[in-house]
Amino acid sequence: MGSKYIITVARQFGSGGREIAEALAKELNIKFYDKELISLAAKESGMNPEVFEKIDEQATNSLLYTLSMGLYNFGNGFSAMGDLPVNDKLYIIQHKMIKRIADNGPCVILGRCADYILKDRSDVISIFINADMEYRKKHAIEHHNIDKKRAEQIISKADKTRANYYSFYSGQKWGQAKNYDLCINRGKMSHEDAVKLIKTYVNIRET
Repeated sequence: MGSKYIITVARQFGSGGREIAEALAKELNIKFYDKELISLAAKESGMNPEVFEKIDEQATNSLLYTLSMGLYNFGNGFSAMGDLPVNDKLYIIQHKMIKRIADNGPCVILGRCADYILKDRSDVISIFINADMEYRKKHAIEHHNIDKKRAEQIISKADKTRANYYSFYSGQKWGQAKNYDLCINRGKMSHEDAVKLIKTYVNIRET
């Protein structure tokens, strides 16, 4: 089964959203983009990918001023980027990369405000993966090797970082159902069923 859609997947930390997104791309035989966006952004900017890796999906306050002054236009290249913090440079470059990737055809893109960046396209399906805290703690301990005693604290901090990033760059609330086509509670179904559910939804949209 293929797909004609660009599928964006946002997720709570520990919900298994990355694994679902990657498996979905494999099932649909389309490309999957996650950390690859870091490599592409680094190549585009000429910067060390390790620098971008450390600040991925984190926002700063400086870009608001830049945008309010009209110093940068997302659709017309990279003006006035020299003085921006690395966080903002990364977002701007990834914004460009995500639009370019979408123009190249069907794929699955994980996080990074992709649903917002591509919101004006008719060939985009946006997914949000969530789960209850107990499920996420168990998943994070088993799959991310985080400290059992600090699991909830780490998860809450990661969610806050993602929520702030999304809110800062999109002006919308992260995880709010109205911003997505499909929201899935991973704690209520298996990994395989979650992938199957998304595939079914994609098929419905394509018919």
